[in-house]
Amino acid sequence: MSTPTFYKPDGYRSDESVGFLMRRIMLSLVTDIDRRLETLGLTHAQWTPLFMIAQGKAGTLAELSRELQIDPGALTRTLDRLEAKGLCRRVRSTSDRRVARLELTDDGRSVADEVPKVMSEVLNAYLTGFSHDEWQTLLSLLRRMLCNADAIKAKDAQQPGSQTG
Repeated sequence: MSTPTFYKPDGYRSDESVGFLMRRIMLSLVTDIDRRLETLGLTHAQWTPLFMIAQGKAGTLAELSRELQIDPGALTRTLDRLEAKGLCRRVRSTSDRRVARLELTDDGRSVADEVPKVMSEVLNAYLTGFSHDEWQTLLSLLRRMLCNADAIKAKDAQQPGSQTG
């Protein structure tokens, strides 16, 4: 399949850029979600890993770092703050002492349970006026773009001299 030429350097406008619009929407979403979760004492940097752990998408620092695409050092500092707040803990593996499993405390689970409620409220507000079919189409199109991004990343990783290859 050939690469389309929807965008051209001459006449390029950021307000017609899919990437620019997605970034503006994401920044707005995060701001609104952060504002609502602020009452729980959480920042975006904190509620995101907390939610990922609660969903079972990551059980170690390395998994969480990959899932969130965040530097392990920065994530360690975030986990330190979450641990200090009594929301999570690191539990050393009995089979491999180098590995620490991430677990939520009861308070952490309680706080993490609020995240999908807030996210649902905010996302539904942003989708005001969309029909169910339009929402499903939007999801399908975004998933297709993500697949294209993954294919580009895989292709780039196979290139000689690649940083990831």
